[in-house]
Amino acid sequence: QVQLVESGGGLVQAGGSLRLSCTASGRTFSTNVTGWFRQAPGKEREFVAAIRWTGGTTYYKDSVKGRFTISGDNAKNTVYLQMNSLKPEDTAVYYCAGGRGDQPIGATVRYDYWGQGTQVTVSS
Repeated sequence: QVQLVESGGGLVQAGGSLRLSCTASGRTFSTNVTGWFRQAPGKEREFVAAIRWTGGTTYYKDSVKGRFTISGDNAKNTVYLQMNSLKPEDTAVYYCAGGRGDQPIGATVRYDYWGQGTQVTVSS
């Protein structure tokens, strides 16, 4: 099993920044990709960004490219999501996820482990 714990959410004004953290514990070798997803009220959970632990390749949802940056610290088993120029439409619960399946990076089914989520609220 892998346990994922997110932190760093909060309330911020439009144009502001937040940094989310996701720290993994347990059988972390059972995952090769860590992703961030978000879910707004009444909407489906959607892919935001992901990073491969081998090679460090990163992936982003089009609407966050240039504003969000995902990075990883192997020594700390931690993945970060730096979010800049935040918009009200970024408001959601953000989830960290880990997995090593063969499905597309943006597919929730690829991920076996999920954190509890952290709320991000962007006011206009």
